[in-house]
Order: sequence, then C-alpha cells, then structure tokens
Amino acid sequence: MVVGVLKIALILPENHSLKGKRSVLRKIQSRVSHRFNISVTECGDQDLWQRALLGFGVVGSNARIVEATLRQVVEFVDRLGLAELGESDIRILHE
Repeated sequence: MVVGVLKIALILPENHSLKGKRSVLRKIQSRVSHRFNISVTECGDQDLWQRALLGFGVVGSNARIVEATLRQVVEFVDRLGLAELGESDIRILHE
C-alpha cells in the first residue's frame, strides 16, 4: 500500500473576509474531490483571510500513479484560477 500526501499553500490576494475565503476553498475542495476522488481538507492558516493551506490524501498500490495523481491535482488547482498557487509539497509513504 502506498499513501500520498500533498500540501498546497494558496494565496487569495483579492479576498477580504473569512466568509469569502471559505467560499473559494469550498469550490476548490469540491472540484478536486469530484474530479480525482481523493480526500481534501483545510489544514492550516484557518484564521488568515488571504492565505490557506490545503491537504490532500490518496491511497493506491503503485507509487508512480499516486505521485502522478497528486501532481495532476497541483496543476488542476492552478488551472482553476480561484487562488494563486504558493508552495506545494508531495510526500509518498510506503508500507
């Protein structure tokens, strides 16, 4: 079993409230989970209006496929254009 974890930092420069931030994050989370069928959660910067940290998790049997899926998620979030992409970090755990 292979577990892949992705963290993406997002910048929301046009955002001026936590309500607006939550709206953008809900859109990103629902589109990613629908398209890739993976787990998504906000895992940091909850109190900041213009920054967010999203975590993604995927489980599979092949490390290359898991890593490729997470790289596609990064590209997909960037193409959505709902937020500026900051740093991203992919970790692959083998059992």
